[in-house]
Amino acid sequence: MTGEILDKFSQLITTALGLVAALAWNTAIQNLFTQLFGEAGGALIGQFIYAAVITLIVVFATIAVSRAAARAKKAEEERDKGILGLGGRSKD
Repeated sequence: MTGEILDKFSQLITTALGLVAALAWNTAIQNLFTQLFGEAGGALIGQFIYAAVITLIVVFATIAVSRAAARAKKAEEERDKGILGLGGRSKD
């Protein structure tokens, strides 16, 4: 059960971080259009840098969370094998 909870938690975190990255890019792209077709000032470059940094953080955080969930799931499976007596013991 712990593996399932961590798996769902991992999915929720990944989705939330993806949303943060999407919102960062959304703002940067909106300001690009404002820059091209109106006044936006120097904030445009800052928003693109922000969007790129957020995206990198999201990618690394997603990888870390996915790996942690996979390790927990593997540990749970190994524990279950030991409890059920399926851990490679031979019958004498």
